[in-house]
Order: sequence, then structure tokens, then C-alpha cells
Amino acid sequence: MKIICMEPLGVSSEKIAALAAPLQAAGHEFIYYTTKETEQDKLLERIREAEILMLANQPLSADLINKCPNLKMLDIAFTGVDHVGLDAARARGIVACNAAGYSTNAVAELTFGLAISAIRNIVPCDARCRAGSTKDGLVGFELFGKTFGVVGTGAIGCRVAKIAQAFGCKVLAYSRTEKAELTVAGVQYVTLDELLAQSDFVSLHVPMTAATAKLINAAAIAKMKDGAVLINTARGGVVDSAALAEGLNSGKLAAAAIDVFENEPPLATDHPLLQAKNCTVTPHVAFASKEALEARADIVFANIDAFLAGAPQNVVK
Repeated sequence: MKIICMEPLGVSSEKIAALAAPLQAAGHEFIYYTTKETEQDKLLERIREAEILMLANQPLSADLINKCPNLKMLDIAFTGVDHVGLDAARARGIVACNAAGYSTNAVAELTFGLAISAIRNIVPCDARCRAGSTKDGLVGFELFGKTFGVVGTGAIGCRVAKIAQAFGCKVLAYSRTEKAELTVAGVQYVTLDELLAQSDFVSLHVPMTAATAKLINAAAIAKMKDGAVLINTARGGVVDSAALAEGLNSGKLAAAAIDVFENEPPLATDHPLLQAKNCTVTPHVAFASKEALEARADIVFANIDAFLAGAPQNVVK
């Protein structure tokens, strides 16, 4: 098999070499690119002959997939897969696998890093301190005793709910499927409207689908509690950025903390959230801890082993 990794996986070359060695010893060809290629014609040159194609969060269109005649497997080193033209893959019987679970702790931890940064004004406090100024006007508020709403209780949402309880929050949840482990722990499942109306914090942990596109729009924000905080470490398209900016600028919401956007950073300088009040932004880093990236590499190489053994794992439906 010709196995091509079209972009770097964020781990050391030694780690990649060690993971690839058994494949190469078995007679498979492995090509690893250490830079991203955004020009589509040049990207096609990289991937055209692949039988197994590895990628992370770089978009891969249906058009490019269809121009790879030998492709048998897509190995996606990411949890979300909406950046990949999967309909084209399915139409050709190409197996697509992801790396679900690799970043559960990393994303959950950053969720609270963002929340605390937003409510305790850490970024502006840093700027004040460096400028020789004081905290005047920057007194924040606490997580303890607040109602924390978790939208989507997959692995990451479950972890977030449990951490919120450890902070002393009452936790509400909304999800297609209720998790017994959360209800036993005291998490209350409610409707989305109830969650929005009652939560001091709303944290998003749903995939990007037709059903979740702009789930948090102007109408949803109007239903939120005055002075609430929105946190998005899920997918950018789940939030209507213009509506969120309006909610922040009007004072309806106290703050927002956003790690994901409609497009991958770098963002246009006129992006509405870059101009919004009390909005903490990070360039899609929730998944990017050393431990998570190491685990991700292990998973995607294990996906190849499973596929070659005739028992693919982590298959995207």
C-alpha cells in the first residue's frame, strides 16, 4: 500500500518514524509531509497516488478525493470530519476513520481555561499589569455556585460536565442521547430552550452537522440568561458569529470564549468576534496538547493496522 500523510501531525519525527517502521517493514510505502500545502493543484500532486491517505484538520474536498483513483482509506487525525468530502468517499466505498477520543481531556481543560480567562479578565489584567496599571474596572465573577449548561454530552461534553461539578456548579445538559453516568452524578437533562434560559455558562460540544449549523443564532441568544457566558470549543459553524458579536456588544451576554470559527485561523481582521466586547479568542488550540497529539498519532497508525487486518476501527458512519 502507498500510505501518504499529507500534512504534519504535530509530533516529533522520531515518533512518526517509530510508528511507520512496522508498516515499512511489511512492505508498505510511507510518505510523510512536514508542511501544509494549501494550493489545491500542489496538494493533489502530493496525494494523487495514495491508497491510504492520512490528514488532520486541513480541508480535503470531494473534488480532490475523486482525483485520487487508488484511494481505499481516509485516516483522519481529528474528531470532527466536516472538513472532509465524505460523501464522495462513501460513494466510492472508501473507508473513513477518525481519531475520536484523543483530545477529550485537552478540550475539556481548555474549556475551563477559557471560561476562567473570560470571567476573571485574565487577558486585560495581564495588559494592565504590564502597563503599570491596576485592576480597576476588571473585577470578575466566579464559577462556584453558577449553573453550567453543557450542549452535547459525548466524551468531551461528559468530561466538561464532571469538571463543572468539581468547580461547584449546578450542571444542566442537552443532548440527543442522555448518559446514565451523568444523571447518576446529578446532571439534569433539559430541553435546549430550558438550558439556554437557566444557564450562567453555556458550553458547546456538538459536531458540525446540518442540524447544528448556527444552533446558537440570534433567536437562541435572545433566549439566554442576561449576563450569561458562551464558550465554544466544538466547531465554528455551530455559532452565528455576527449574532454573537451583537449579543456581546449590546450587553445581553457578559462574555464569550471562542476557540473555533467558520474557517480555520488566521482570521480576517474584520471578523465580527475580533471587534466584539468581552470576547476571548484562541486560534483553534483546544485539541493541541502534547499528550493529545501523541495519542492522536498512536490512534491513526492503529487505524491503518486495523484496516490492513480487515477489521477497520473508528469508522465514520
